[in-house]
Amino acid sequence: QVDLVESGGGLVQPGGSLRLSCAASGTIFSIVRMRWLRQAPGEQREFVAGIVNNGDTEYADSVKGRFTITGDIATATVDLQMNSLKPEDTAIYYCNIYGSYRGDNYWGQGTQVTVSS
Repeated sequence: QVDLVESGGGLVQPGGSLRLSCAASGTIFSIVRMRWLRQAPGEQREFVAGIVNNGDTEYADSVKGRFTITGDIATATVDLQMNSLKPEDTAIYYCNIYGSYRGDNYWGQGTQVTVSS
């Protein structure tokens, strides 16, 4: 069993920055994509940013230009640099890694990000 361990969440003022990190506790074979998603209270979980095994990245419109995803397929680590944070970015952030070898789809436990003055 592989766990995804997240870190870096916390409380930050509007306009501030946070960096989230996610690392797998073991080997994940044939990683296809790594993503960050978030879920605000009373809302559905939504896509934030993703990176695929050829290095291409994708972002939700709401975070483009403010968030940057980076990842290392070999070590199964994925980070999310979040700048110019807004109160509407407040949510629990989850990392997700998908490997095609056995269709493994792993989720982190979630890390709280709160943007408030």
